[in-house]
Amino acid sequence: MRDLPPDLERLRVLETWLLLSLDRVREQIAAVEREARQHRAPAPPAGSPGPPKPAWGIADAGLGIPAPEVHRGDCWARGAALRPVSAEEARTALAEGVQACEVCRPDRVLTP
Repeated sequence: MRDLPPDLERLRVLETWLLLSLDRVREQIAAVEREARQHRAPAPPAGSPGPPKPAWGIADAGLGIPAPEVHRGDCWARGAALRPVSAEEARTALAEGVQACEVCRPDRVLTP
């Protein structure tokens, strides 16, 4: 490697500097993670119901979802991120060509 010094002494100095820098970065990561945990909403007590599920939602295109899809809120195939929408917004999305989920079939309920 041509961008590194050729002698052992300078390589050891560089190694020490990199280790110290890595330690500082790891300390900063830990501090940011602690700060994030302090500002996170507390977890609900065990056994309590989670946040209410939306009646309808749209899963935007992304990892594993090639195109946006309209879903029922309780659909198991909806993926991790479902953007809650009203029934009217779901109807509009379907009318504009957004794909209906083939599992929960919201189009059968939302369209006349």
